[in-house]
Amino acid sequence: MAAASAARTAGRRSRRLFDIFVAEIPWTVSSKELKEYFSQFGSVQRCQLPFDKDTGFHRRYCWIKFSTPQDVQNVFQKDSHILEGAKLTLKQQTHGRHSQRKNQSE
Repeated sequence: MAAASAARTAGRRSRRLFDIFVAEIPWTVSSKELKEYFSQFGSVQRCQLPFDKDTGFHRRYCWIKFSTPQDVQNVFQKDSHILEGAKLTLKQQTHGRHSQRKNQSE
């Protein structure tokens, strides 16, 4: 029984994703290029690059989702990240936005 519980916990942990918010992305950079760039730091699971439906261009920010917190630490060990001559702004994404909103309304 204990082994089965440990296996379930490990499975949940492997599905958990760790995010970085990236801003100031040049218009010419695609989600594929972002994923390729950030994969040098660890296993990129997803790159969410939202588009503006009116202009057809992306909104110059995205979320990069990594598999492990170590991957995120690897990203922040590098002083600056530059793509196509532009310095990217990075911020570690914190989870639990719902609980923060709840606390603010009380």
